[in-house]
Amino acid sequence: MATIREIAELAGVSRGTVDRVLNNRGCVNPATAALVRDIARQLDYKPNRAGIALAAQRRNLKLGVLLFDTGNPFFDDVWKGVHAKSEELAGYNCTVLTRRVGFCADAQAQTIAELESCHIDGLVLSPFNDNKIARQIDRLSQNSIPVITTNTDIHHSARMAFVGSDFYRCGQTAAGLMRLLTQGETHVGIVTGSSQVLCHTGRIQGFCDTVQARYPHIRIVETIENSDDEFESYDKTLDLLSRHPEIDALYFTAGGVYGGCRAVLAAKRTDIRILAYDQTPNTRSLIEQDVIAATICQQPFLQGSRPLQLLFDYLTTGQKPEQEYYYTAVDIRIRENL
Repeated sequence: MATIREIAELAGVSRGTVDRVLNNRGCVNPATAALVRDIARQLDYKPNRAGIALAAQRRNLKLGVLLFDTGNPFFDDVWKGVHAKSEELAGYNCTVLTRRVGFCADAQAQTIAELESCHIDGLVLSPFNDNKIARQIDRLSQNSIPVITTNTDIHHSARMAFVGSDFYRCGQTAAGLMRLLTQGETHVGIVTGSSQVLCHTGRIQGFCDTVQARYPHIRIVETIENSDDEFESYDKTLDLLSRHPEIDALYFTAGGVYGGCRAVLAAKRTDIRILAYDQTPNTRSLIEQDVIAATICQQPFLQGSRPLQLLFDYLTTGQKPEQEYYYTAVDIRIRENL
């Protein structure tokens, strides 16, 4: 097994320099740091777990978690993952600060700045897909504060890794399910959360591309946004069905599923086939009642716990995540396998 001493000798630096690079501590010339990490990688260096624990306890690490707060019960299970991992990391003298904001770039940017003022060492973020947030992430990265996104991602930023579902593939899966659940010409209404949330738009794109390429009998009538809010979802879904009585299928790509389904029932449209995401208590109940035909789940607990573990590992060893995308399983649930 490779040692810090061997790496130091090959790199022509002191063991203290290697320790600072591999434990992401102190200032080291970027070229020297890159050389040390390259040698460690070639030697397949594995840090001592006891040493990691000791280093973490000495550092008093502080991590931030900022997720959406829209009333979507899906995030309850994400927070369970966050809290479980936080309790585990507390044994390593690592503190986790948690915050929630709605679908608002300004509010999210302000909360990121607040967490930074608390001297966090890393951030787990469900980002609003906005240039303002991308610039915040880039600035944090430049200040040696790594960011890992979870549940949803963001374009063109310096975030280190992403944990969550493959949005486009989920959309493709939903298109395939819609084909199996319907017969003949089908008119679909899409109900989404926000056009500024990448996981919502990615699910729509995957669905629309697959329908256009493979299922010409499925026609997409209109897409509406509900801000993941149950009341807004009820009003807008009811209005959608009133304006487009030809709709006989609905595809919910985000939250507000319960409110939207209540609108379907209020309109007495029991003929409508409904696809949704996640297995919240209300969604589960609606599947049991045959209101929702199927739902696509995305391991929310893992979306809360894994990003914190990846940040902790990086900050204590200096080794970046082995991959950029940590995709969760595409798990289809129907009444018979809830």
